[in-house]
Amino acid sequence: MKESSKDIIRVLLAIFLPPVGVFLQVGLGLHFWINVILTLLGYVPGVVHGIYIILTRGSNRTVA
Repeated sequence: MKESSKDIIRVLLAIFLPPVGVFLQVGLGLHFWINVILTLLGYVPGVVHGIYIILTRGSNRTVA
């Protein structure tokens, strides 16, 4: 699958389940846990952070 189509899937996941989209992008690191906290505090901040992380990370930063 092309990287752009993977990003589209991650963005869609970030809209519906923000931590899942972030996990697929960066793994189980700091950004994932930040996103979990933001999502628990309010759904919209989690979505915004998730989309930001997905769109600002290059193709070489994905989890295998």
